[in-house]
Amino acid sequence: MAGRALFMRKVMALLSDPMIILLVIVTVLALAMPVTGETRAAMQQAANVAIFVLFLVNGIRVPRGEILRGLANWRFFLPLTVFVFGIMALAGLGLSHAASGVLPPLIALGFLFLGTLPSTIQSATSYTTLAGGNVALSVIGAALLNVIGVVVSAPLFALLGGGEAAADLSSVIVKIGLILLLPFVIGQVIQMRFRPWVVEHKSQVVWLDRFVIALAVFVAMSGAAEQGIVERLDGATWLTLLAFVIAYLLVANLGAWSFGGLLGLARQDRISFLFAASQKSVAVGAPMAAILFPPNVAGFVIAPVLLYHLLQLMLAAPLANWLAAHPR
Repeated sequence: MAGRALFMRKVMALLSDPMIILLVIVTVLALAMPVTGETRAAMQQAANVAIFVLFLVNGIRVPRGEILRGLANWRFFLPLTVFVFGIMALAGLGLSHAASGVLPPLIALGFLFLGTLPSTIQSATSYTTLAGGNVALSVIGAALLNVIGVVVSAPLFALLGGGEAAADLSSVIVKIGLILLLPFVIGQVIQMRFRPWVVEHKSQVVWLDRFVIALAVFVAMSGAAEQGIVERLDGATWLTLLAFVIAYLLVANLGAWSFGGLLGLARQDRISFLFAASQKSVAVGAPMAAILFPPNVAGFVIAPVLLYHLLQLMLAAPLANWLAAHPR
């Protein structure tokens, strides 16, 4: 009974999470009242500016020392990087091909996009703490993966996507460089001066994250709504999408835990590897999709990302509790 009560508290905490609530609200609003034409174009430009500001702030708040420590501990972080951007990207590619026969092509492509994303820092760290893992490794690992993801995720997606995506690789690199990488580098350069202010106003900065992600999702889902995503996806299609996302979630978690075992990691480090490797970042995915795709495409492509983000949180809480209760 105590275990069930704890699980219900975790579920309620998940459902009351401001980011989850905000994503649900903007998705419903976009599907019910999508912005179109010049209004959507203006909102897209506003989203690009907001994304630039967000990654500038990210560059300020990620300590350079953490990045350097991550690079120094290569025995942990090199396999973690290979798993996230190698194994998981290939798994996403495989699921994308498998789903292409039963899901709309752009949604199927979303599994490849999902596979190339880095992990999310906040939830990877929180669930590592709850499970009794090595928190320092998780913090540094997730931060390092996010830095790498800014550079690697979009070109990797373009290369694995092949065809038109690969042909447009140069334009992808330019967009990512100007809107994601450049502000991050500027943030690193001015970090010494501005980081104390960012740390002091942490609660407001968190809302900046949420606002930018919500704006990117709203513009993308408005484009998808205009293309008839609601009419084109019936109940059976949504259930099929859910099944594929669950399959990918199982591959991510079982694969990360098994890979950590093959590396001979200590249990605390293995827990850190599990959550840093399996959690996928909507904080990177939504802004990146807004840059890479027009809104009428982005809304379809990020559908697996949004669903995975919700389900990974639903799985992570009971999984972390189980690991904490079974230390051997």
